[in-house]
Amino acid sequence: MEDWSPTSWTTKPIKQDVTYDDPEAVKAALEKLKKLPPLVTPQEIVNLKKCLRNVALGKAFVLQGGDCAELFDYCNQDKIEAKVKLLLQMSLVLIWGANKPVVRIARIAGQFAKPRSSPTETVDGVTMLSFRGDNINGFAATPESRRPDPSRLVSAYFHSAATLNYLRAALSSGIADLHSPLDWGLGHVITPSIKQKYERIVNRVTDSLRFMRTVGLDRDRGVHTVDIYTSHEGLSLEYEQCFTRLMRHPPDALSESEESRFSSSSSSTARHRRASSTSSPPPRGYYDTSAHFLWIGDRTRQVNGAHVEFFRGLSNPIGIKIGPTMTAEELVQLLDTVNPSKEIGKVTLITRYGASKIAQHLPGHIAAVQKSGHLPVWQCDPMHGNTQSTPSGIKTRHFSDIMSELKQALEIHRAMGSFLGGMHLELTGEAVTECVGGAGGLTEEGLSERYETFCDPRLNEKQALELAFLVAGFYREELEEPTDI
Repeated sequence: MEDWSPTSWTTKPIKQDVTYDDPEAVKAALEKLKKLPPLVTPQEIVNLKKCLRNVALGKAFVLQGGDCAELFDYCNQDKIEAKVKLLLQMSLVLIWGANKPVVRIARIAGQFAKPRSSPTETVDGVTMLSFRGDNINGFAATPESRRPDPSRLVSAYFHSAATLNYLRAALSSGIADLHSPLDWGLGHVITPSIKQKYERIVNRVTDSLRFMRTVGLDRDRGVHTVDIYTSHEGLSLEYEQCFTRLMRHPPDALSESEESRFSSSSSSTARHRRASSTSSPPPRGYYDTSAHFLWIGDRTRQVNGAHVEFFRGLSNPIGIKIGPTMTAEELVQLLDTVNPSKEIGKVTLITRYGASKIAQHLPGHIAAVQKSGHLPVWQCDPMHGNTQSTPSGIKTRHFSDIMSELKQALEIHRAMGSFLGGMHLELTGEAVTECVGGAGGLTEEGLSERYETFCDPRLNEKQALELAFLVAGFYREELEEPTDI
């Protein structure tokens, strides 16, 4: 990495960049960000890397989900708690189904920027810049609102910090305590046979929790709280650069010669220093402390582009979105570029083909990666390849397509001796009406009831839980009797 620095990306061509009118205001905003404390710590990032290594080896499953595009207004207690509770509920179903630990990663506390297919749009005959996310410009359809404002980058930090502060406080205060009653709420399921299948899984999960409580196996931190890591697309490189900081070994860490000098001493100071030295500090390297996990989007994954250049120097675990336009050769080249040492689980490949295209592209990508010697985490994003518009122009996704792509991914990986290590979902813990279908039978006519997204349509809490049932049933089928899910 001698030819890399946090600023080397500026020498490369860039996609989805933002042009500001006031360079001095941009400079002032970035200088402010550089002085602010990290949002997450390198040790937390290392802990996630260890978890994702287990996922890549087939020993765990990763659940990643949250809003398509966070808004500053989402920084409130109810919305944060709704997401946490949904991720917990889904992960319980997945743990029961796969009989493996679940790594929880939320699209939260930083998922503000969004790539767009077109830099401009026309509203009521007026052409203006597209909405790029709350950390870039405003959603209101006026040229002034859509003007990029660098002060929003600083606002993004403080909203991320406030969100993360409450997330940590809620987790440490017992929001994820398994002793608390869980609202499985299957009343929305209108098909009796499907409801029966879901109820069977819920009963088994609750029976397992009841058994743990009865025999005293729940007297452990693991049933009172959980780890939830943060993630977002690393789109705004100026912002990410401000939080990319070199981690050195602590100055008071003992060298081997120092340790030998203290080894024969019985003083309390010596014992304390030896004890301190046993906790390994994070490896030396550059950590992007804006989030635990960041990913490169399908529109910014050019091997010689600025985003790949920036990401290849990070010590964070990173993701890469993989779409149908990616060739097998490009995929291997990307992996060789961002992970030349072939560190297991360092890279998460987030596949997003579409239900009608996954069978055409995924097998070739798996085969190429297997041949290359890389061992990434394979994660299915069944959302982005299945977006469509209704006749009236409302953007939506059909739950049947989402379910189909996820099920095909599970089957293709199993057939090729691979492992689908996780799913990546745009979801909300609220009862929105943005995706058609599901066990609740939402129709296109019903989309207007609570269509609240400012970008792409999200699964509501019931639809997201249904996907967890699907995956749980698939893996449970391998462990015991068939489940018909």
